[in-house]
Amino acid sequence: MSATRTAYATCPLCEATCGLEFEIGEGERVLRIRGDADDALSHGFVCPKGASLKPLHEDPDRLRTPLIRRNGRLEEATWDEAFAEVERRLPPLLEEHGRDAVAVYIGNPAAHNLATLLYGRVLIKALGTKNIYSASTVDQMPKQISAGLMFGTILSVPVPDVDRTDHLMILGANPLQSNGSLLTAPDMRGRIRRIRERGGKVVVIDPRRTRTAEHADEHHFVRPGTDALLLFGLVHTIFDERLDDPGPVGDHVDGLDVVRELARDFAPERVADACGIEAPEIRRMARELAAAPSAGVYGRIGTCTQEFGTLASWLVDVLNVVTGNLDRPGGAMFPRAAAGQPNSLGAPRRGRGVKLGRWTSRVRGLPEAYGELPVVCLAEEIDTPGEGQVRALVTVAGNPTVSTPNAARLTRAIEGLDFMLSVDVYVNETTRHADVVLPGPSPLQRPHYDLALYQLAVRNVANYSPPVIEPDPDIPPEWRTLLRLAGIAAGQGAEADVDALDDLVAAEAVRRGVGRPGPLEGRDPGEVLAELDGRGGPERLLDVALRAGPYDLTLADLEAAPHGIDL
Repeated sequence: MSATRTAYATCPLCEATCGLEFEIGEGERVLRIRGDADDALSHGFVCPKGASLKPLHEDPDRLRTPLIRRNGRLEEATWDEAFAEVERRLPPLLEEHGRDAVAVYIGNPAAHNLATLLYGRVLIKALGTKNIYSASTVDQMPKQISAGLMFGTILSVPVPDVDRTDHLMILGANPLQSNGSLLTAPDMRGRIRRIRERGGKVVVIDPRRTRTAEHADEHHFVRPGTDALLLFGLVHTIFDERLDDPGPVGDHVDGLDVVRELARDFAPERVADACGIEAPEIRRMARELAAAPSAGVYGRIGTCTQEFGTLASWLVDVLNVVTGNLDRPGGAMFPRAAAGQPNSLGAPRRGRGVKLGRWTSRVRGLPEAYGELPVVCLAEEIDTPGEGQVRALVTVAGNPTVSTPNAARLTRAIEGLDFMLSVDVYVNETTRHADVVLPGPSPLQRPHYDLALYQLAVRNVANYSPPVIEPDPDIPPEWRTLLRLAGIAAGQGAEADVDALDDLVAAEAVRRGVGRPGPLEGRDPGEVLAELDGRGGPERLLDVALRAGPYDLTLADLEAAPHGIDL
């Protein structure tokens, strides 16, 4: 009987970050996947996505070799041939037409990949373009804008404390199917059930009878696109009936009187016909929300992807403030992640805030947000002639010809590009148009840490996963691919010294760490780098971020805790 071994890892396929237990057999074959009962966050919960990692890893359609377009067809090539083709075609185009002649599109999977999160920005900086796009602007960007303006950073998003709340109001979200979004919380069905079991209440506001609505105490059908009117009606009632009480957070609140005045004209009796919910029901919902011992208001994609998405996203947290439920147990709280946590960096009570609209798109003049333009601009930036026209496109783990509005126009525009490069594990509806496709390893063959999603978790946890199975020596890790591309964009050519570039990236991370308040403040950068000796790539950068974080952790601490650490 052949020997088997057990490995543990965090599922990288959605925001729930469930812990998985793998049984690995001879030849590095995955024999079984199940939930990790000892995981610090998920405690054994797993959904069908986790089990899909085995067929994903074994899928014969998953790319394992670079592709180059030759005679109109994508054909297999060596890595050196692929990078040489990028060097042959991209730098001359940038030289002739300027840096903004290339656009970059970052897909959703990049947020679940430590390498692309940390090294994608290095490539973008090397390209030097303002034409940056991602899936965010057809998803959660309105919430991140409102959170940034209210609380200071792109990830300062309050998360409902679902494990302790007495009253949860959900707008435009279906966490029983999505597993939570901007809310890292495995087993949302169980968490919602437990709210009701302890005598709490769950209220869903959604135009559709979702699976989450079926498990709620109440479901109110709101007319699509009118969430901001309903929320203003709730805020109006809180003020009108003198139910407002920010509690201790009131000492940190500015502009409450302005909000009171803004809400004056939005009485439930005025908004009821527009939003499709009767005025007495709106007033009752507001009263129950204010009277609950603790409550959290949570809005997601349905409140974001509409005309007044940023306003609705802001009003969600206005309700959390005026009912005294912001930053308190059972309310909407700010997580404190172990690494890269913007709320924990720098001096207390000081922050730079956010700056939006620093540049605009060429054709329509739409403003940037957090360094990216709305992806609805991408097609017109490619197919509209003139100075600054986009002539090349780089996609990383994305499929925008399917996922963005007016996808047919974007497809036609992409067909007219001078050059297209994709970093992706599949030939899909978008990458089939590329001139070069560079694959990455299977999710089971790379290390994992949810740098972004732990900023949004219902519990402060940290869990690092080494590769579950031995990496394929013929497929370089994405961070090396991205650095090699950055070398080409920076003029160092396809044979740039990737390790030297990585050392520069690590040195800059340490420089930032020692230059701001925190555990590394004031230390000698060379001394800190020496402590990281033997590491490279994303593991080294993660180790720096952990050492600079609020919990006095190192990567070695996480390596010794395969089920994660509850902080």
